[in-house]
Formats: sequence, structure tokens, C-alpha cells
Amino acid sequence: MTIYNDLKLAKELIKYPTITPIDAGVMNFFSKRLSKIGFRCKILEFKEKNFKPVKNLYARIGNKSPNFCFAGHLDVVPPGNLADWSINPFNPKVKNNHLLGRGANDMKSSIACFTSAVSIFLKENKNFKGSVSFLITGDEEGVAVNGTKKVVDFLKKKKEKIDFCLVGEPTNPNKLGEMIKIGRRGSLTGHITINGVQGHVAYPKRANNPSNCIIKILKKLSEIKFDNGNKNFQPSNLEITKINIENSADNIIPGTATATFNIRFNNKHSSSSLKKKLNKVISNISKKNKCKYNVIYSVSGESFLSKKNDTTLMIQKIIKKVTKEKAILSTTGGTSDARFIRKISPCLEFGLVGKTMHKIDEAVSLNDLRNLTKIYNQILEEFFIIK
Repeated sequence: MTIYNDLKLAKELIKYPTITPIDAGVMNFFSKRLSKIGFRCKILEFKEKNFKPVKNLYARIGNKSPNFCFAGHLDVVPPGNLADWSINPFNPKVKNNHLLGRGANDMKSSIACFTSAVSIFLKENKNFKGSVSFLITGDEEGVAVNGTKKVVDFLKKKKEKIDFCLVGEPTNPNKLGEMIKIGRRGSLTGHITINGVQGHVAYPKRANNPSNCIIKILKKLSEIKFDNGNKNFQPSNLEITKINIENSADNIIPGTATATFNIRFNNKHSSSSLKKKLNKVISNISKKNKCKYNVIYSVSGESFLSKKNDTTLMIQKIIKKVTKEKAILSTTGGTSDARFIRKISPCLEFGLVGKTMHKIDEAVSLNDLRNLTKIYNQILEEFFIIK
């Protein structure tokens, strides 16, 4: 039985320049690695109009229940200015007991730890009762249209049951073992267009300046206090992210003004309830200013909270045993693919330290790599004993 070295496999994965949604051959490479330890692998390529195709992987060993799934992504964000890196971001190096490279932290190294932990588990438990699976996407850092969302739909159609899923996102703020994510806030983006009447600045009565209207709308939206949060979630929050008036002359009152905002919302709201609230504000102010408006919304995920169960408590105990840290259960941070997986399985997130994710010289401690492999391996041991 092949035993995979987490550091070696992490280096091999980082060498693939998999900037979303580019595959660069990584799914074939990883599929072959899993096949060597007995997994049945299926590469799933999804396409949708107006979006680039994405390759994903679902792999499973065993036919019986329960099915424990490791989920994650092999795509990465762009490296930025290459001159700012101390190394080639896709030619990983070890420096000062840390592995450097794009994806070292978010989250190719976690996937290497998954694989190493599973290979050790399979060698020591040849006849375990159950299944282990991998759900790996190439579209987590992008629009997430042809990634995990589509894999989940595929698994539902195939009636493929997952009993528990662990997503390997870098959940820890400063040191390994600090934090488990048991939910996430929802994310709603709104794109507002206000149409007034263009005219000469010297004759404002002949025009209707949409900038006056959009300023009032944005001020009102930014002043909304949605809630005070609760024991599991921080307060919902709206941030204005773009304001734009296309006007190349200083003596023209513009005809159109646009803006974009994003709300990260907790489980006191749904995207539908928020849209109603926002539409009322935008409509009232637009009417008072005699402007026409249009709002387009996009929802990348609703807020969710996974119920604490025996598996969550077991994982918390193992993390403490390996790291000496009592992991807090949190819902902070951005969105993750757990928002899709939770529709078919209980899930939580636990991975590396996220301090350097998306940064120049992204890095992971070699000691953290070893300890994360231990944690994942012990989770498998305990999970199949419990079940």
C-alpha cells in the first residue's frame, strides 16, 4: 500500500498553475494518485453558458455506509506581482521550516494532508466498515457555478450519500487548532443603476442628476442596522464596494449613476427578506427624486449553521489532543463550498492557519502539515469506531 508524504504531495500539487478555472492537468494527476491507493475516481467537467468549464473530482473507496468525505479545492487565486515573491509561486520551496508557494495555505496542502492521512488509515485498516470519499473542485476561488454546486447536484441525482463531510479550508487565524467553522454567513450583492436626465450644468432645472439620488440611497443603506448578531453569528453588515458615474466632461450633468454593495448576513435573515427591505428603500428614494432605478441581485450563498453533534465533539477532542488547543466553534470569515455541501451532508471546516492565504509568499509550517495529517488520520480512526 502506498503511503503519501504530505510535504512531497503538497509540492507536486502547487507546481500546477491552477488559477481559477484553469485545471492545468491537476485533476488527472490527483486522480491517478488516489487510484493507486484504491479509489474509484470520476472527473466531472461541467459547462454552463457564459461561464468557463471546470473540472472537478469525486472519488470513493468502499461501498458501505457510513461515507466520510474530505472536500476542498485545487484552484488558487492569481499570484499577483511575481517580482514581489521571494520564489516562483508555482515552484514551491522550503524556507525557515515553511513551505512557500501559491496554494500552500489555501488549500493544496490540506488536500495533501487528506491524502496522506487516508493512505495511512487504509494501510492500517484494510477491512474498515464504511467508505471514504473526496470531493475536489477547481472553482472555489471563482464564481463557483461549475464547481462543488454542480458536483452536489450530480451526487443527489446518483443518490450518493455522504454521512459527514470535512472541508479543509484554512480556518485557524494564528495557530493550528484554534478554530473550527460550523457555519457561514450568507452573501448578497446588489448592483444599482439610477437613471436621471442628462443636461448642461448651467441649466440644472432641465436635467435630473442621478448622482444626488444614488448618494441618498447609499447613505440610507449604509445606515441600516440589520441586527445585533446572536450567539453563533456576528451582526449582519453592508459595505458599499463600487460607485461609478461615467462622465468625461465637467460641464455635463450625467444621465446614469451606478453602485455595488455587498451584505454578509447571519441566520436572522434570508436573501429574499433582505431584497424586500432593500428594494423598499431604493424605490422610495428614487420616487422622491423622480429617477428610474434598476437593481440586480446575486446570491453566492445563504447563511447556515451546522448543528453540533457527536462527530463535531469528537473532532474537537482530537484537535486538542494533537495541538493542545481547544478549537472554538465559529461562523466568521467569508463564504466557502460548505454552503453547497451542507445541503446533502452535515459538515464542518478545519484546516491550516489562514494568515498568509491569498498573500505574497503564501506559506505553511511544516510542523502544521505533520500535525494536520495526524488530526485527519485520527478523525478517520474515531469516526469509523463511533459508527
